[in-house]
Amino acid sequence: METTLAGEAFSTEERRLLEPHFTNFDSHVFALTNLPETVKGALFARYSRSSKSLRRLFLDEFADKVHPQAPAAAGVGVERADKLYARVFNEYGDDSVAQLGGAHLACEYVSNVLTKVLEWGRLMAYLEQSTRYVPYTDKLHGHWRYHVPAELSPDGTLRDRYERAMDAAFDTYARLLDPMQAYFARRYPKAPGDSDGVHRSATRAKALDTLRGMLPAATQSNVGIYGTGQAFEALLLRMRANPLAEVRACADQMLAELRKVIPAFLARVDQPDRGGRWSEYLAQTRDRIDAEAARILAGETPESRAEVTLTSFDPEGEIKIAAAALYASSDLPDDQLLRVARRMTADERAAVLRAYAGERANRRHRPGRAFERATYRFDVLTDYGAFRDLQRHRLLTLEWQPLTTHHGYTEPDAIRDAGFAAEWERVMDASADLHAAIVEAGLTAIAPYAVAMAYRVRFYLEMNAREAMHLIELRTAPQGHPSYRRVCQEMHRLIGEQAGHRAIAAAMQFADHSEVELERLKSERALERRRADASSQRNPTTEGTEDIEESNVS
Repeated sequence: METTLAGEAFSTEERRLLEPHFTNFDSHVFALTNLPETVKGALFARYSRSSKSLRRLFLDEFADKVHPQAPAAAGVGVERADKLYARVFNEYGDDSVAQLGGAHLACEYVSNVLTKVLEWGRLMAYLEQSTRYVPYTDKLHGHWRYHVPAELSPDGTLRDRYERAMDAAFDTYARLLDPMQAYFARRYPKAPGDSDGVHRSATRAKALDTLRGMLPAATQSNVGIYGTGQAFEALLLRMRANPLAEVRACADQMLAELRKVIPAFLARVDQPDRGGRWSEYLAQTRDRIDAEAARILAGETPESRAEVTLTSFDPEGEIKIAAAALYASSDLPDDQLLRVARRMTADERAAVLRAYAGERANRRHRPGRAFERATYRFDVLTDYGAFRDLQRHRLLTLEWQPLTTHHGYTEPDAIRDAGFAAEWERVMDASADLHAAIVEAGLTAIAPYAVAMAYRVRFYLEMNAREAMHLIELRTAPQGHPSYRRVCQEMHRLIGEQAGHRAIAAAMQFADHSEVELERLKSERALERRRADASSQRNPTTEGTEDIEESNVS
């Protein structure tokens, strides 16, 4: 994988501690071995909030709490299991067996373009380094943390121009972070009951939220992944068909590391007549539809749209949910229940939905699958930073268009109020110029690396009402980023007003339409209280873990 970053150095003693638990010491892609599931989960939870590598986090915070285990223990029974799996698969073709074994994998220093490829699948769990908690203000090995595509000739003028533009964007971002935090500290003075730490953390997060639009899509991140063998196989087949060298190189590294822990599940990936044909099919269909789109859509230009557009919904959505809600409590067939629901008044259907949703004490109390009967499709045109957060939702259908500079960019009001509009516009203009130069050079596939995250990208979200409830209530929470809060608030409004599904919208009772100025303040207060409680009750089993939050909504 093309990168400006060398592998991390570890001492002999550190290698001794790492060896039983990581598949290598020097690659940016590695799997976890011989660790309790709770430790792996806690490691990944800390991962998103830390600038450290996963192995360094383990050494600093977990190594002294994990009992050493010989590396050989991981291989006990593996050979017999591999043979058994091969026999089951060859004799019965039972792919579902590959759903029963999984692995934890870390991919470090990968671009934000690559993270979207890694996080495309539904049936995996991902945790990505957050731009809200990890400032990109420190160089690593003398370089800012951005990816340089292998497609750019090492001795070419375009590569030099690319690196100059990247360096300038990171220089500006790093230089403005402290002044922006000072601006927010003045704008939102510390409340009498808040500690200096709470106020500092909240204003720091606000400054990072505001400035993240300056970072390019080439910005490197760390991603923790958990998936079954089947899910990893599907991911690797897609990655091997990808036009980007970074993605294909990462796939090769992932395959090598995963074969150290779940080899039998990935036997087909690089077999020419199996996985090879599959990847070829994916690449060919992509190229063919690109050619057809270019032919059919020649001369078409995008029509003006709002940031969020509800493009499709079922007018009978509430009727169908009411019928589905009654299904398990009756002995009537589905179509008869639908006729009954159609005869109901709007008030009667609303009463059914209220009874089915029940008394929800918090947003995690979600009604059952009847809410999956109605579906909404939204077309969204918002900044790439917000897209990164919304893209990680699993159970909906999402597709996005290539990231370009054609749709313009967003500019937070605070940037202009603080007096940094010129710096913001300079970074945006340089991003647009670099993107255009890369496209003109015939390297369209790598042009998204050049695009700043403040630029807009178009994507659609199609989801049933149950998933819409989850996404909207989570992403409108007061501590969320203003960009995606705005998108999800508008989705909620459109469900109630444009679709006319007022009872469904009402069931989403934790959708928050309030205006919040310092988004992380309430959460930082709660975190300080939890830390204080943990400190007063500290014992050897909790020490060092009390700062792990239960969720990451950045």
